[in-house]
Amino acid sequence: MTVPSTDRKSLRRAFVASLSGTTLEYYDFAVYSVASATILGKLFFPSSDELASTMLAFSTYAVGYVSRPLGGFLFGRLGDILGRKQVLVFTLLLTGVATFLIGVLPTHATFGAGAAILLVLLRFAQGVGVGGEWGGAVLLSSEFGDPKRRGFWASAAQIGPPAGTLLANGVLTLLGVVLTKAQFESWGWRIAFLLSAVLVLFGLWLRMRLEETPVFQRIAERGERPKAPVREVVREEPRALITGILVRICPDVLYSLFTVFVLTYMTTQLGLPKNQGTLAVMIGSACQLFLMPAFGALSDRISRRTLYLVGTVAAAVWPFLFFPLANTRSIAAIIVGVVVALAIHALLYGPQAALITEQFSARLRYTGSSLAYTLAGVVGGAIAPLVFTALLAGFGTWVVVALYLAFTGVLTLTGVLLSRKTRVVDPEPVGARP
Repeated sequence: MTVPSTDRKSLRRAFVASLSGTTLEYYDFAVYSVASATILGKLFFPSSDELASTMLAFSTYAVGYVSRPLGGFLFGRLGDILGRKQVLVFTLLLTGVATFLIGVLPTHATFGAGAAILLVLLRFAQGVGVGGEWGGAVLLSSEFGDPKRRGFWASAAQIGPPAGTLLANGVLTLLGVVLTKAQFESWGWRIAFLLSAVLVLFGLWLRMRLEETPVFQRIAERGERPKAPVREVVREEPRALITGILVRICPDVLYSLFTVFVLTYMTTQLGLPKNQGTLAVMIGSACQLFLMPAFGALSDRISRRTLYLVGTVAAAVWPFLFFPLANTRSIAAIIVGVVVALAIHALLYGPQAALITEQFSARLRYTGSSLAYTLAGVVGGAIAPLVFTALLAGFGTWVVVALYLAFTGVLTLTGVLLSRKTRVVDPEPVGARP
């Protein structure tokens, strides 16, 4: 299928909307993730025990993942019934409003335990929005494009996490430079959250101008929209769902290790300034902006399964090389280590959207891919920082952290072996000749 010239404008617009929307939502998500490793613990969960404070902050980080399946269930279902465009407007609003409100929350010093409760509730809302975002954003760009180039077009949504991470780290780093420590801890951190209001308005402007995807239009014209998509996915396409869950686990854990936990490890174990950790993450994320679409495009020429197998093995091995490098306390070595780790993540994450969505039939694609994405997040990225912190505290060595990531690699390899070898074909327009 070749995209007609008249549709190229819609295709480009969908690509930009998918990229910008997920960037904005992952900025919201990432700014909390970075703040939880650096500042939120002492503001909302004060404790004389720094480890306990960090663990509690990471617990709210996990809430944002645990709530994702609700978003995947709710918005994935609506996306297959009502359409991709309408749902993506709701997800963007939900995440943006929740993030803005975090920026105006009272802290424990002024509101006591109520501040922590409100923070957890808003974090929960963030997770619901992100849980419904990913599946729709992937379909938004990929269903406008040529199925033979699905790896590239679907990668638009995949660029969102590193772009959001880069933006969040950049904003927090800049605030840390221009403000004193007292100013940043008092009110400066709020600016990063409040900025989401401007970013979300821009994303809404883009998405409101979009048309519905051609694939969903064909499904609607044929009267093939599912009535109970969640039930149908579980009953009719369980292998696809299990595959989608397993292939996400290791990349999620890898990403949590090298964008969240690495900041805590550098400050608490190595005694290095937090800005050196954020610098390493920012450089690695900047490289991912180019690597994500490159590996997505490569998967259109080379089997996605093959790329995924190579990437998973590399992900399982790299921590055993990274931590000895990091323990030298050389910032150059740490930057190289984080950049390589995030390049490996890009090798997995770039083709991942196409690999997961093409496991499902088109009429159940939003629901199936959203459920796989969000359920994997609960057992993958949600608990990873908590597990890493507990393992390091309990055993006193990074080796157990590396072994945990290697274990998740085994799970993901199993998922790759279960995945379809052939691509799912999108429905042809009504009346098309066979």
